[in-house]
Amino acid sequence: MQFSSLILAGLLGLASTAIAGTIDRRQALNPAAGSIITQCNRPGVVALTFDDGPGPDMSKLVDTLDAAGAKATFFVTGTLYGCIYNRADFVKKADKSGHQIASHTWSHANLANLGASQVQDEVLKLERALVNILGGRKPTYMRPPNLATGGTMQSTLTQLGYRIINVDVDSQDWNNVGPQASFQRIQQAGASGNGHIILMHETVSTTPSQLAPMVIKWAQDNNLKMVTVADCLGDTVLYASATAQGGSTC
Repeated sequence: MQFSSLILAGLLGLASTAIAGTIDRRQALNPAAGSIITQCNRPGVVALTFDDGPGPDMSKLVDTLDAAGAKATFFVTGTLYGCIYNRADFVKKADKSGHQIASHTWSHANLANLGASQVQDEVLKLERALVNILGGRKPTYMRPPNLATGGTMQSTLTQLGYRIINVDVDSQDWNNVGPQASFQRIQQAGASGNGHIILMHETVSTTPSQLAPMVIKWAQDNNLKMVTVADCLGDTVLYASATAQGGSTC
């Protein structure tokens, strides 16, 4: 009986340590959970980011990035362009190539207009899918749809352990300005100072095929290393471990 009690006490102690470790790890994140970040914290790099996928051209875009030795960050959704599980292989391919997978919510809802429980639902539904797709890993970075950071969004994301990525260069590809006009916006931002976080959309048909190659060449011509958002912030904690629960439908 005493032996059993000791075992039980030990297991409870381990559980307490694990829970405390999770809380401490969240607080120790650098950048901290809940931080709203618009730019890299060092020069000589650029963070190419692609929102709204996984889309039909994600795999080809990964090939283009890989051929250039570039790393990027994909802020993916659960259902915006079809169920994420239908393009799970694209997400896995990007991950395997060393690109960062981050959250853009389940349905691309404007989080500033939602209550805390609704924000949590949007984030956790995608998180569960990504844990299944990425083999027990969930992202620690997210970008709010429409870059909307008001309401309960920031406090809720802080509790969930996410860093919030905004931008300092918006290509406006989503606004149908055309790839050349989008590229000019990026050029005008310049290549000096701390690196830019550039917003593009892989689901805009001309972005993977035209805009992305132009931006890659611009970065190469300006000796900018194309890195993930986490890398441009000097962070190595792209993901947190989690238990996959299975599932393959939306």
